[in-house]
Amino acid sequence: MSMQGSQLVARVAAVLRRVGSGAAQGVTTAEVASATGLPRSTAQRVLAALAEEGFVDRDARRGRWYPGPELFLLGSVAAERYDVTSTAREVLRSLAERTGESAFFSARRGGETVCLAEVEGSFPLRSHVLYEGLRLPLGVASAGLAILAYLPLEEAAPYVDTPELTKRVAATRRRGYAVNPGLIVPGSWGVGAVVFDRTGAPAWALSLTGVESRFNGDRTAQLGALLLEAAHALTRRIAHRP
Repeated sequence: MSMQGSQLVARVAAVLRRVGSGAAQGVTTAEVASATGLPRSTAQRVLAALAEEGFVDRDARRGRWYPGPELFLLGSVAAERYDVTSTAREVLRSLAERTGESAFFSARRGGETVCLAEVEGSFPLRSHVLYEGLRLPLGVASAGLAILAYLPLEEAAPYVDTPELTKRVAATRRRGYAVNPGLIVPGSWGVGAVVFDRTGAPAWALSLTGVESRFNGDRTAQLGALLLEAAHALTRRIAHRP
């Protein structure tokens, strides 16, 4: 299969995203092909070319691909401008300590959110739905719903494509925080609040996840209030970063 120009760039980017999303456990060539829509032979050639340039590594024994050293170097440079994760981790630790739930920090990347950081809570039962590197479409998890609800209407419109999602977006705007009542995995709930960048755009979100019994009734509102407080504080800290 021949690829040229912008199509090639898009396919390579899709391959790198899939490798990055499976950074901890690695991904197989078949998984990359499935996620990107490429024939397996094409995915193999793209991965091999990226490996030659140092953008991915392959564990030959396990047959799995991992992010390579060049991605680390590029990420380190980009972090100087974009990374607010170190600042967010302090907020996540506070949320996890105060609530006992697992706390997460996610960023918007186009029509998706990617989880950048997590701090596990002390409560022994956890949902294990989110993890660092996981990408989800906007509006699916509580973090993505919180961001989607605060996008300008014309920007949000392409992603709000069902009557049910329209209702969830409206409810999020009324409350100020998003609620995911077990829509990804039954029994696993999430609450999210948006974090704004210096221009006032909804760029990130804080969220808490846990089992349903910990999120029903008045406690959902309590967790939402804590998240809003933390999100406002993080937004102010980002705005005043040098």
